[in-house]
Amino acid sequence: MTSTMHSADVPDVWLPFEADEIEGLPEGLNYRFWDGGQDFPADPAQCAFYVVPYMKGPAVAVRPLRDMGGVQVVQTLSAGIDHVEPGLGLLPAGVRLCNAKGVHEASTAELTLALILASLRGFPGFVHGQDKEEWRSGFYPALADKSVLIVGYGSIGSAIEDRLAPFECARVARVARSARTTARGPVHTLDDLPALLPEADIVILSTPLNPSTQGLVGADFLAAMPDGALLVNVARGGVVDTKALLAELESGRLHAALDVTDPEPLPSGHSLWHAPNVLITPHVGGSTSAFKPRAKRLLAGQLSRFAAGEPVHNVVRTTG
Repeated sequence: MTSTMHSADVPDVWLPFEADEIEGLPEGLNYRFWDGGQDFPADPAQCAFYVVPYMKGPAVAVRPLRDMGGVQVVQTLSAGIDHVEPGLGLLPAGVRLCNAKGVHEASTAELTLALILASLRGFPGFVHGQDKEEWRSGFYPALADKSVLIVGYGSIGSAIEDRLAPFECARVARVARSARTTARGPVHTLDDLPALLPEADIVILSTPLNPSTQGLVGADFLAAMPDGALLVNVARGGVVDTKALLAELESGRLHAALDVTDPEPLPSGHSLWHAPNVLITPHVGGSTSAFKPRAKRLLAGQLSRFAAGEPVHNVVRTTG
């Protein structure tokens, strides 16, 4: 049974799930439910461990931080932390910011493969044809024999390659912040992109959004991709220069499959909605039935470590 006592000398934990929905939570903590509502569940100054509401945007994520003078851990339920970064300067030194590594790999990798296959095999056209009762047969590109480049080879990029393995790709190249060697082959750095892009039939973006990746995929990056290549973005919209991408799509030279956009949500009337050769999904890479079980297991583990005075996992930043 988890603690529901609200003693002043027991640390508060803010959760976006009810505590009794999470198996394995440790005793000795006050669990407060807050999923981004207008009213806070308690005094933010008493919060020691803050779990950021999922997919509620930066305004919600940051709103309580100004008053969380006693917080020790900020835990996101997303792989990216860009929605929390604007508020980190409000926190005292020594606060550990943790991401949700291990939660989204399966779902995001599934969607990546779905976007690739749907784009190559012409599924959007088939759906429109079904609406019009048209039989749109023909020959379409296959994933087999394609050269794939994964830009952002962390745990999600690795999970994507796991799912590419059965599809008989000609090769898979990998790019990350630091060069290294994996069981599947070398991981290159961003500096190697000019040599890798011209050989890539499919470029998958799964990188975090940070100063080194903001606008990474601009006019020069896109121009280096070969004619007919497919750009797949399951990272963040800001990694891509939307204006530059629109120019390539409207020329008919490139194709794109986007789970994220800039701006986001994509507003009504935006040119990207009706650009040729683009498939758009509304940032649903992690929004599947796989999310809650993995998120709850992550939180039970993190809070057990926190309550025991052990180091928490997935620390990506420490303030101060």
